[in-house]
Amino acid sequence: MQKTEWNRGYFRALYGMFLSRKANGDSYAFFSKMDLKDRTALYGYRREFLEHVRNKLHGEFDRGFFSAWADCMRVLSRITIPENATAPSPRSAVPQEPNEEDQSTIESFLEEQAN
Repeated sequence: MQKTEWNRGYFRALYGMFLSRKANGDSYAFFSKMDLKDRTALYGYRREFLEHVRNKLHGEFDRGFFSAWADCMRVLSRITIPENATAPSPRSAVPQEPNEEDQSTIESFLEEQAN
């Protein structure tokens, strides 16, 4: 990736999206307010971001930033999301301690290899 202002803006937007989804609890974040099943709204967001990309008053960093968001909206509008899908809760992102029954042991591995 070349070190241009446009690329820096694009990367920063992607990194911000990643951090926003990773935190998954910020009520002010754009992602937490979006309805991923509402294609009309996603198309509207994409059009709005593309207007910023075409605006010559914005610098290259900003145009790259808004391009990443426009691309994200394009991808999200094409993804089919099941009706019963729910957003993961912050607790489900935390790995749980495995049960002892679920864990492999060296003894069970050696038994499988011997058979």
